[in-house]
Amino acid sequence: MAFEHPAKKGGQGRLGRFEKLAELASNFTSSPAFSVFCVLLVAGFVAVRLAHLDTGWQHLFGDAIGAVALLLLALLKNSERRAEHAIQRKLDAIAAALLEQYEGEPGRAQRELAEAIGIEDGE
Repeated sequence: MAFEHPAKKGGQGRLGRFEKLAELASNFTSSPAFSVFCVLLVAGFVAVRLAHLDTGWQHLFGDAIGAVALLLLALLKNSERRAEHAIQRKLDAIAAALLEQYEGEPGRAQRELAEAIGIEDGE
């Protein structure tokens, strides 16, 4: 387990197993199907409370809601880190390209800028 910032890890365009899983989970949690699941989960919790069922059922639904909330928090943080990394890479590429242009030597930084502009397509 590494505790370094994702911007310090790996090369450009490389996604590990966790990043791929996080991307798939992020896509699923932004889907209408997941929204329906959450509404049904909350509706089930409210129905159990209103029906005055056994506290075991109330705890089951409450624990399920808590688990979903915790997973969504982890996905949100992962998504935030990936977006932060992508923005930083774009800013670095822009700065390098501007410096090259200022010095009158267009080259590598211009190509890196072109790659950075399309960075979301690969991540």
